[in-house]
Amino acid sequence: MARVLYIGGWGRSGSTLLDRLLGQVEGCCSVGEMRDIWLRGVLENRLCGCGEPFLSCPFWHEVGDRAFGGWDERHARTVHALRMRYDRPWTVPVLMAPLRWSSGLERYVDATGALYRAIADTSQAEVIVDSTKIPSYAYLLRRIEDLEVRFLHLVRDSRGVVYSWQKSVRRPDATEKQDLMLRYGSVSASGRYLLYNGTAGLLRRSAVPYTLVRYEDLVADPRAYLERIVGFAGLRPGGMGFIDDDTAELHPNHTVDGNPMRFAAGPLRISADEQWRTAMDRSDQRTVSMLTRPLLRRYGYR
Repeated sequence: MARVLYIGGWGRSGSTLLDRLLGQVEGCCSVGEMRDIWLRGVLENRLCGCGEPFLSCPFWHEVGDRAFGGWDERHARTVHALRMRYDRPWTVPVLMAPLRWSSGLERYVDATGALYRAIADTSQAEVIVDSTKIPSYAYLLRRIEDLEVRFLHLVRDSRGVVYSWQKSVRRPDATEKQDLMLRYGSVSASGRYLLYNGTAGLLRRSAVPYTLVRYEDLVADPRAYLERIVGFAGLRPGGMGFIDDDTAELHPNHTVDGNPMRFAAGPLRISADEQWRTAMDRSDQRTVSMLTRPLLRRYGYR
């Protein structure tokens, strides 16, 4: 049985950093945001975390062969269309139900299951680290019979999250035309913060093992929190030689999607990004604080 440590919540909360750190731990295979593999990987052929175009990466080439006899554009378009139909915030009630709802959903589940089994066989890792974050995808993974999912809910102060979504960030994974990562305004970003983190919190009531980690706590004591998370994933918290106090040594990975940090290699100093406190517009800070107040209080933020 393959085991997945799912980093859930919403983007710009430090998930790529945590994904990269866990990817250095013996027994873990970091794959980035797997939900978008069909579009970002197969159809757009963006860069893998190792620096190679997805379809040229030896790791993903072997995964595709094991899962489907090779990557096929027509098959990828079909599965991506199923993802867009069934893996959405409003389909969570459907994904939570144990019953078979439609042949299309089951086709998507079957393709996803084949993909994770191939990753486990190719990597020989005990734990696959998936930083997709969107809770609906975690509910989808629960439907795969031979997949064990453990849910790590990663949260960050909503004002830091929203400020990050307002930035203009160039995507470094394009192989041809350059483009930018998505941006959201303060109101729409706050709404998504509530929606995705609120939905993620529902998993604590399910049979999926669940734990909550705050970004600010993680970066304040990365080694201690990493040991705790590794234990939650079912691994022995050994082999931490790559991290010392506030510095980690990162080696190349095979992440599919995520923020630009997934391409970082070499020594990385870990520190809290608190730029929002001085650079974020004061009116935006007040708006975000007001809109997200229930979760700010729940997560222990002032």
